[in-house]
Amino acid sequence: MRMYQVDAFTDQLFAGNPAAVLVLEDWLPDDLMLAITQENNLAETAFVKPRPDGEWDLRWFAPAHEVDFCGHATLATAHILFTKQGVDSDLVFHTRVGELKVSKEAEGYRLDIPRLAPEAIESLPPEIASIFLTPPIRIFRNFENYFVDLGSAEAVRSFVPDLAAIAKFGSDGLVVTGADTGDARADFVSRYFAPGAGIPEDPVTGSIHATLVPYWAEKLGRNRLMAFQASARGGWLDCELTEKRVLLTGNAITFMEATIFLPDAG
Repeated sequence: MRMYQVDAFTDQLFAGNPAAVLVLEDWLPDDLMLAITQENNLAETAFVKPRPDGEWDLRWFAPAHEVDFCGHATLATAHILFTKQGVDSDLVFHTRVGELKVSKEAEGYRLDIPRLAPEAIESLPPEIASIFLTPPIRIFRNFENYFVDLGSAEAVRSFVPDLAAIAKFGSDGLVVTGADTGDARADFVSRYFAPGAGIPEDPVTGSIHATLVPYWAEKLGRNRLMAFQASARGGWLDCELTEKRVLLTGNAITFMEATIFLPDAG
């Protein structure tokens, strides 16, 4: 079986966020898809199969379990369908969070994802309340993550996560974010930690921007924003907010094409 590995949200190898992609005729057993993901030891492995209507079903697995929403592996999947599978029209993926769309643009790929409004919360959960040295500017959440505005990009870059504490959330993750300086290329930066899902720090995370973009658009007063995820690998996302959706534009590059050997079902 063919498998691809793609660096997403970057135009350079060994940057952005790597994801594995398998194009299937039909789903493999769930435990086998999880085992492949664990063998890959990447943040996400995407499994995609065609639908009779010309659209696609898409699922994502992290090393610990199947996940509800993954942006960078969606971008990686689109890149493989466009460059290796001969697809030349816009893509529609059916997923746990509804329809996701990807189109080719002059500057890369445009990923169309749901707009998930930030839900303000009054206090941090006790599991992580003590890991912040200074009080956060604002805290909020969506259906799968907690978000903490640390006030500046410098505070985000210097943040030292307590992964054991964050892991107590289970499948939920923690996002820290802050505004960059006025002359910086990025309007805001972020980092994302999900050790309970087997992801200590994710290099670049499309899904968290479904909530970060509405938050920063309101705070900065504009709907076009440039985001940078300040992980060791780093990645750029050109962001646009619409009434119901978030549009993320980024690049992707193929690192590996491989043949994998699966256990004999008999």
